[in-house]
Amino acid sequence: MAYPDLQDFLAALERDGDLARVRAPVDPHLEVTGIVQRVLREQGPALLFENPTRGRMPLAINVFGTRRRMARALDVDDLDDVGRRIGELLRPELPRGVGGLRDALGKVAQLRAVPPRHVKVAPCQEVVVKGSDVDLSILPGVKSWPDDGGVFLNLGLTHTKHPETGARNLGMYRLQLQDERTVSLHWQIHKDSTSHAAVAERRGQRLPVAIAFGCPPAVTYAASAPLPAEIDEYLFAGFLQRERVDMVDCLSVPLQVPAAAQVVLEGWVEPGERRPEGPFGDHTGFYTPVEPFPFVRVETMTMRTDPIYQSIIVGRPPQEDGPIGKATERIFLPLIQMTVPEIVDYDLPEAGVFHNCVVVSIEKRFPKHAQKVMNAIWGAGLLSLSKLVVVVDADCDVHDYAEVAWRAFGNVDYAHDALHTIGPVDHLDHASYEQFFGGKLGLDATRKLPTEGYRRAGGWPDECVLDDATLATVDRRWREYGI
Repeated sequence: MAYPDLQDFLAALERDGDLARVRAPVDPHLEVTGIVQRVLREQGPALLFENPTRGRMPLAINVFGTRRRMARALDVDDLDDVGRRIGELLRPELPRGVGGLRDALGKVAQLRAVPPRHVKVAPCQEVVVKGSDVDLSILPGVKSWPDDGGVFLNLGLTHTKHPETGARNLGMYRLQLQDERTVSLHWQIHKDSTSHAAVAERRGQRLPVAIAFGCPPAVTYAASAPLPAEIDEYLFAGFLQRERVDMVDCLSVPLQVPAAAQVVLEGWVEPGERRPEGPFGDHTGFYTPVEPFPFVRVETMTMRTDPIYQSIIVGRPPQEDGPIGKATERIFLPLIQMTVPEIVDYDLPEAGVFHNCVVVSIEKRFPKHAQKVMNAIWGAGLLSLSKLVVVVDADCDVHDYAEVAWRAFGNVDYAHDALHTIGPVDHLDHASYEQFFGGKLGLDATRKLPTEGYRRAGGWPDECVLDDATLATVDRRWREYGI
């Protein structure tokens, strides 16, 4: 079943013993982080802090902190199930017979049934606060790490629209609380909201912004997904949850937000105005420095009568954003295979914070095929930010890091099989000598072909493995004699 709102999802987790209520007062200043870190290390439950010492509403956190909960949030048993659904939609074969036509029409129906739906009355607008009455201190915002620049309102879903085309964008950006009515927007250079703001600024226009907290789980995930700019996140969210997302008009800006959100902030970004933002202990495990970023002056704050504020802690892996990243890895495999069909599977290691390393297996067919795949990855959407690409053969399990390491350490002549180049890197990358671009490395850990210049006597060696007959004999005797 799809979860219509955050309360419904938390109730389902509680029924299964996967939610812990913390009734004792807990300070969002560092204490919440300490508790969440311990629970995460033990693969523990989602947490609902009922009496945080900052703010006037409960704080839900670690909601997506395990792969099981992340899959449940998307209404699947396994995250690969969503990727398979997308793969079925993308399969290009022509329908054959009545059954094939029915399947093709079913694919069309899946998409036509899930566009967002406009409603006039919404739970997120049960309470309305305007102008000087707006007070963002009622939110239990978290200061996660000692040197953070202040309180951050993480996991807010930021809505903008292109000033010329009107195309909507839904993104997830960190939000620093500047005062009781002002929030900084960490709009990184590669993000769509940044381009919306740039167009508005060139036109001398202010940009409307709406930030929604505590949305239905599929909507929250969709905000983090690296979708192409032309794909509407709310269409994607509807596809994920197999139900249309109800949207309501904002009260003071020309945008729409999820009707089932817990809290919504509405306001404007003025052209050319910036404030210092940061430092912030980010998902890289390091503090990002202070930089000037746009900010939104909140004109209207709407909420439910009984809102729950949802947030997240980021920092050195593992963290709650790990399962979110793994969901993206599995869901977008079919889309990557459309661009690079020789890819069998790929893995984005959490320790590499998902954009530092890509391990990819391929069906190798010709000399330097691995290098062709490396360059394709460096040209594919946000995978272009990847710093290290390791290519292995199709018989290697990319999720078995010991197996991958064995290939990368032993199957590589670093004078011939390493490709070094320069390209864009993530805004948050602290290792690059220049911001926004840096060095990249590709490792060809596939078996080498004679046509690739491998001239050793006897050719590429065979792997030492027992034959199937011997293994069957050993298995039989293991059972018979208990060896």
